[in-house]
Amino acid sequence: MVNSHMLAVLLLTGLALVLFSREKFPLESSALVILTLLTLGFELFPYQGSAGRVHSVDFFKGFGHEALIAVCALMVAGHGLVRSGALEPIGRTLANLWRVSPTISFLLTLLMAAVMSAFINNTPIVVLLLPILVSVALQTKSDASALLMPMGFATLIGGMSTSIGTSTNLLVIGVAADMGLDRIGMFDFIVPALIANTIAMLYLWLIAPRILPNRELVLADSSPRIFTAHLVIKEDSTVAGMPLSEAIALTHDRMQVEGIRRSETTYIMPLPDAQLNPGDRLLVHDTPANLKAFEQQMGATLYSGRDEVDNDHPLRADDQQLAEAIIFRGSPLQNRTINEMRFADSYQLVVLAVHRANERIKSMPQGLGNLSLRVGDVLLVQGKRDQIHELKQQSIVMVLDATTDLPHTRRAPYSLAIMLGIILFAALGILPIAVSAVTGVLLMLMCGCLSWRDIGRALNAQVVLIIVASLALGNALLMTGGSEFLANSFVSLTAGASPTVILSSLMLLMALLTNVVSNNAAAVIGTPVAIGIAQNLNLPTEPFVLAVLFGANMSYATPMAYQTNLLVMSAGNYTFGDFVRVGLPLILIMWLAFSWLLPLFYQTG
Repeated sequence: MVNSHMLAVLLLTGLALVLFSREKFPLESSALVILTLLTLGFELFPYQGSAGRVHSVDFFKGFGHEALIAVCALMVAGHGLVRSGALEPIGRTLANLWRVSPTISFLLTLLMAAVMSAFINNTPIVVLLLPILVSVALQTKSDASALLMPMGFATLIGGMSTSIGTSTNLLVIGVAADMGLDRIGMFDFIVPALIANTIAMLYLWLIAPRILPNRELVLADSSPRIFTAHLVIKEDSTVAGMPLSEAIALTHDRMQVEGIRRSETTYIMPLPDAQLNPGDRLLVHDTPANLKAFEQQMGATLYSGRDEVDNDHPLRADDQQLAEAIIFRGSPLQNRTINEMRFADSYQLVVLAVHRANERIKSMPQGLGNLSLRVGDVLLVQGKRDQIHELKQQSIVMVLDATTDLPHTRRAPYSLAIMLGIILFAALGILPIAVSAVTGVLLMLMCGCLSWRDIGRALNAQVVLIIVASLALGNALLMTGGSEFLANSFVSLTAGASPTVILSSLMLLMALLTNVVSNNAAAVIGTPVAIGIAQNLNLPTEPFVLAVLFGANMSYATPMAYQTNLLVMSAGNYTFGDFVRVGLPLILIMWLAFSWLLPLFYQTG
């Protein structure tokens, strides 16, 4: 029976789907808005359900849900593998194989990416493989854009194979268990997943590279990316006291100045006779090589803000490197400034310039150090080789241009053994995955593979909040009868269709939703609806739960559907249309494959 609380929760669910699909509004902020509105609503307007009054604080149970604990622990354990350098031998092996046979090596790279993603969070895997594939493409003069997107999709496909492959899988299985269903084991659905994955892998290996347009990608100092920077005139600069026209002449008339910032509130038009004074900041746009040339020719300095690196003086030390680093979704730098993070003090690196895709930054009134950074921004950083190593290890950004490898430390065997133990104890049913993963994190701490600082960096506030908000919404839908209402409505719309068609339609709906909103939100909201549909039709619930699980993992058609898509988009210089071109056929392949496999392996009537 429809009630006001049910309608309010359904409307809030609709609002959540809208907010989660808005790229300009941070995902974690959207989740916090939904959670706040939900708890406030039930506190101010009490609801009396069949089991008694629903208390608003019940919706905070998502913070202590078993699935959330497992997701967080596995994120931390995966970070331990990266932090200890345990994945480095795999990366080196794949890089060496490319010298033998690029075609076979590409297939092995896809398979290795998929296999690792079945047990480890795919973000560190993508971060590991992106620089390798880019380097291979540069060395072999092949098309990097034909390699990067298929590799990213391979990690998403591999994550569908086991119950711990993605946070989506853990959430679907956790919600289903909360509703009284038998817990799905780690490898219970691996056979249909492997069959569908094999078909998808052939598509990614043989077809996807051929339909992707060639996107020019050069990740060296001659990078075609145009960066925005401030050239600071110092007291001893060659051009101090010169008119702008003479300063430009020193660069062989290559430098174009868009503005001159004299103080916090004073700006000078870049006229030829404008005199350059110490402290002036010239706003320029150019390639990294040209920016460094301008710096030398004018005796100026490229600085990001008020913080100059002092103790180690990386801008003066030997063994210097320039590196390009991408801000990915969930990075600590996302929506923050370089000065807020005290980047120079923390990492002993200086940010010289920034590149923003499809947009030229026309002004930086408060300087580069106070520019709010967005997902996809590329920072040009300079510093000592070992400091760039450290930045790459910590995975707060994706370093593209560092020419050195992650170190293979003596703790790597410990982290590998612990991760293997996490998987085996859960797979054999000795311990629940939440317990084995938390135990594994503790062992990594004790063995020195991780520090508490690493754990803080590994935990993604975005993931935590979206899971909590999704669990709260799913719980509210159950309590108010909203999930039953949606299930009945779905059955009514598909009245007269066969169970196979209903199952397939549900999976397609989840696939469409996951490319617009968070995959975790689609999974948590869709799971109780799927169970309701199965119970309404008197059919087994497991295939319908798996339809939600597989559908919610088909995050291929848009770059914002999954954070690794954004990483790949930035590194490969892809457009939104490129994801649609390759991702839509992949969704159709996986949807048709599972529409055939699920009824084949599970009795659906």
